[in-house]
Amino acid sequence: MLKSDSLRDTMTRLLLDDGMRDAQDAYGHEIMDFLNCKPAFEAIERDDGMVLLSGGPQMYFDSFRRWPVQTRKAMRFVRGRVLDVGSGAGRHALHLQERGHDVLCIDNSPLALEVCRRRGVRETREMSVYQVSRTLGIFDTIIMMGGNLALLADVDRGKRLLERLDRITNHRARIIGETRDPHQTDDPIHVAYHESNRQRGKMAGQVKIRVRYRQYVGAWFDYMLVSRDELRNLLEGTNWTLRRTIDSDGPEYVAIIEKKF
Repeated sequence: MLKSDSLRDTMTRLLLDDGMRDAQDAYGHEIMDFLNCKPAFEAIERDDGMVLLSGGPQMYFDSFRRWPVQTRKAMRFVRGRVLDVGSGAGRHALHLQERGHDVLCIDNSPLALEVCRRRGVRETREMSVYQVSRTLGIFDTIIMMGGNLALLADVDRGKRLLERLDRITNHRARIIGETRDPHQTDDPIHVAYHESNRQRGKMAGQVKIRVRYRQYVGAWFDYMLVSRDELRNLLEGTNWTLRRTIDSDGPEYVAIIEKKF
């Protein structure tokens, strides 16, 4: 088992979590402007030069009834104390607080956490998921919604992160994570990107992206989108197993991952 103070973990903190400069907090500025009723948008840039406009910041503030069906269903599986990874504007945390859960929101965006607090989230911590440790306490459920199961990043880092999450959860814990099957596309640009990944020995669904908003440019970060079978393979050799998935009408799905007994 890797030790929390290992050289590899130390390097991860230095590379990923040495504080976010205001000029990099594109996502935080985007949702803060939206909260303050200013026009806002969200641009996602991939490392092959492709830039896409997302659905915009409104979705980060949507109430429960406006969430995708698979996301609403996933909330039924939440139990006990909750760690909300990449909490954004806090929509999942606020819903779970209303249901009586103790929720800790973590995000590496200072402004996003300020948005959470202004909206009523009780407990926040500025940090990356790669920094979590038992100093935060023990959790019953970890949620990685809004596509954040992709923060597993790649096979090696994913397994290390799963080990880290094992250490901060009880023996009956769950990870509830939302992602998408990258293979469910016929867009030639995406298909070519996937093939380029394979040729370099990577998973097809690995992507390097950053958020841009007005003059703000976020740091590059790694995402890994996986099919259900790829997720099962990733979980092999860990203390976690895929119990079920909640499907959508498209490539998105929610994975219910539980501890092995």
